[in-house]
Amino acid sequence: MARLMPRCHTLASGKTWNCWQGCAKSLLSLRERVRVGASPLAELIPEASPAPPLLVVLSGPSGAGKDAVLAELRKLERPWHFAVTATTRPMRDGERDGADYVFLDHDTFAKMRERDEFLECAEVYGRWYGVPRSQVRDALHSGKDVILKIDVQGAATVRRMAPEALLVFLVPASMDDLRQRLVGRMSESAPELELRLGMAKLELAHINEYDYRVVNEDGGIGLQQAAADI
Repeated sequence: MARLMPRCHTLASGKTWNCWQGCAKSLLSLRERVRVGASPLAELIPEASPAPPLLVVLSGPSGAGKDAVLAELRKLERPWHFAVTATTRPMRDGERDGADYVFLDHDTFAKMRERDEFLECAEVYGRWYGVPRSQVRDALHSGKDVILKIDVQGAATVRRMAPEALLVFLVPASMDDLRQRLVGRMSESAPELELRLGMAKLELAHINEYDYRVVNEDGGIGLQQAAADI
């Protein structure tokens, strides 16, 4: 099963919550008390908005199941905007350009960086990832809550820009489980696999900087049930 563990006690003191069920309730609660105010993200929010839309960040090591969580949430057809990250990495089997990622060549990505067109961007494993600023701005102006899938570097940037953002960290039940998932997807060489496992340990050191952690214990089945409970 998947379980949601709160870092702070404001929303779920002393409780273990079913994966994204807790986050969904958090959205409702935080809507009533979040105000962007002087945040750098204020320029992205309509001034007349009585209940500013919420910005949710999902992070976690490679193989933790972030894409699986987002896929299940999309099936719910809720009025959320799932930000599509731009990247210079190659497309994997089954991925769709513009849906899973916006796939760009290095020159195009570099020009967008120069024009400050990304809300945040970072180089990970030699490849660039970035969230297009206009995409987030347009979604927030439409009144939709926005869900970002970004790494710990990007999450730290968003936290500085918008302290009121809700940060969620997704982790597997164990490092052995993480290794099995990475091996199973067969998209990394042996050296790349070890690099990602080493990076996962570094990323896990940042878990206390997040508002919630989601422990994904049994993959797809648990995620499907958790998404259905929202």
